This record gives sequence, C-alpha cells and structure tokens, in this order.
Amino acid sequence: MNWGDVPTWVAAVFAGGAAWFAYQTIKSQRQQIGEQQDFIDEQSRFMADQRQNLELERAQLRDEAEARKWWQARRIRMDHRVIPIGSEGAGRWGVEVRNDSFVPITDLQVRFGTAYIASEVYQALGSNALGERWALPLQVLGSWRAAEFRSQAWPEATVHNNRPTLFFTDEAGVRWSLDSYGKLEEESADGM
Repeated sequence: MNWGDVPTWVAAVFAGGAAWFAYQTIKSQRQQIGEQQDFIDEQSRFMADQRQNLELERAQLRDEAEARKWWQARRIRMDHRVIPIGSEGAGRWGVEVRNDSFVPITDLQVRFGTAYIASEVYQALGSNALGERWALPLQVLGSWRAAEFRSQAWPEATVHNNRPTLFFTDEAGVRWSLDSYGKLEEESADGM
C-alpha cells in the first residue's frame, strides 16, 4: 500500500465532504430565503388587503357620518306665503318652520332678502293659526314643534324681492340655511 496516497485520499474525502456540506448549507439557506420571501410576499398581500379594507371602512364611516350630519337638517320644513295687508298691494311674509326631527334645533332666524330679519315669531298651531308670541331670535324649537315667523309689512314689489331664508343650528352644532326654494346648505364657520 502506498501511504503517500492515503493522506491525499483522506484529504480528498474530507474536501468532498466539506464541499457537499457547503452545498447542502447553501441549498438550505436558499430554501429558507425562498420561504422568507414567500412569507414576506404573503404578508405584503395581507397588509395590502387590510389597508384596502381600512380605506373602505373609513369611506363608509365618513359616508355614515355625513348622512348623520344631514339627517336632522333634512327634517326641518319651511313653508312660506305672502299675507296681503290692505288693498294697496302691501303684504308681509308668513314663514312656518316645522321641526320634524326627534331633537330640538337652536338659534333660529329668518332673513328676508339680504337686509331684513323677521319682526315677529309665534307658536304655530296649524292651519295658519297662531299661538303665543315668542321672543326673537328664537333660541329653541323643540321636536315636532312649529313656529311662524313674520316679516314687516312692505309694498308688493319689496315683498317679492325679499324671499325668506331660514338659518338654524342642529343638535351637533352645525349651522344650516334653508332658502325659499328648498335649497339646504351648511353655513360656513363665519356664519351668516
């Protein structure tokens, strides 16, 4: 037996074993990296789905909050008519405001055109019947209650050129305007 070849043979076996071990280690690490990348991709998809769900939920909550904000304001009714005074064509506005919601509204004011405000307000009893006179501006109108606002007396042309607009604050503190054409708008922060 040639002993000089045995150390070479043993070194070759160990080198082959080391190469096989290194190959298995690299193969295992590649497999682990692949699994980690799959896991990261799966987590990224999950997070993207969660983000999309949260965005949809936020949008739904915003829509619901907006609907709640408008809910009470849309239940306030304003009917208006010209009440003739005398035979010269003079008249005044009669504006009935009804709160058909379950909660009161506050700080009610009726403006006529841009320069005039209501001169009188009464408890409205239905069929144009009036109850007690209330103080202006009307601080609170309870649920399922009505008030009749009256303008001062004007010539016919002035009456028709100064249509009424109602201003009120809802339960949430939002200020609204409702004009004689039924247009409901949220008022700006600086008010009327």
